[in-house]
Amino acid sequence: MSAGAAAGGGSGTARAMWRALETLHMTVYWAPEAHAAYRAAGLRGGWMGYFASRSAAMGPVPAEVVMATFYNFHPRMVRRAIPDAWGFAPPAEVLAARFAGIDAALRRLLGEWAGSEEAAEAAGLARQAMDGQDPSGRPLFAAHAALPWPEPPHLSLWHAATLYREFRGDAHVACLTVDGIDGCEAHVLAAGAGQLPGAVLREYRGWSEEEWSAATRRLRDREWVTENGSLTEAGRAARDAREQRTDDLSMGPWRQLGPDGCARLLKLLDQPVRRVVEGGGIPFPNPVGLPAPSA
Repeated sequence: MSAGAAAGGGSGTARAMWRALETLHMTVYWAPEAHAAYRAAGLRGGWMGYFASRSAAMGPVPAEVVMATFYNFHPRMVRRAIPDAWGFAPPAEVLAARFAGIDAALRRLLGEWAGSEEAAEAAGLARQAMDGQDPSGRPLFAAHAALPWPEPPHLSLWHAATLYREFRGDAHVACLTVDGIDGCEAHVLAAGAGQLPGAVLREYRGWSEEEWSAATRRLRDREWVTENGSLTEAGRAARDAREQRTDDLSMGPWRQLGPDGCARLLKLLDQPVRRVVEGGGIPFPNPVGLPAPSA
């Protein structure tokens, strides 16, 4: 999708922006620099680093808050990390480690682009889009939006990407809830759509074979998946409608930025996104279903 087409395409802009900004944001989950920073802060294990770093903006919350906001991980995965993480490193130290890790990772992946005029312009446009967005009903976004903006352009851009990630993610959780889809069912549907093999998603999010089978049966009862777990016509239509609602609910920042600003930001994001992908910053396919940028 071209920048101009996306910027003029209504909620299609929300999807185009997600594809670009999520590529930058997700580097924090795969970068060895971030993992090393969490270990240096005292956190133990990759999953503790993930759960603590993403939830630290909310403060030393209990496991139940992380379950509610992250939504699709098995509760036992969360309980292995939270609240124990706060005994190893308080939230302020975890956040400092997160920013230090992504700073180092982006400097490696983006090279000279990180300090360029284009990076500063992209950061300014992304901040213009995200500043002042209504946090109502968006708890993870609200927590991260309350953090101070980092000053280096590449970190400011990454923070904006994080804000949009959680802004959109909170909306998606709301859509899942309205449709009566629980965390495990969400992954069964993703596997049925071909996002990743079911066994990979199941193990990655901590669900047992029995729990996965039970979720599949519930979705078969709704006539959304077949016996082999693939989506039915009704299931695909429901998923497409849910994705569209998510995009519609995620348009606030891009209406605020305006068509010209959106077109310019998408154009500016092309180079850093490709640098991240070419540098192996994130894997394809991946658990969130982010597609690789087209050639």
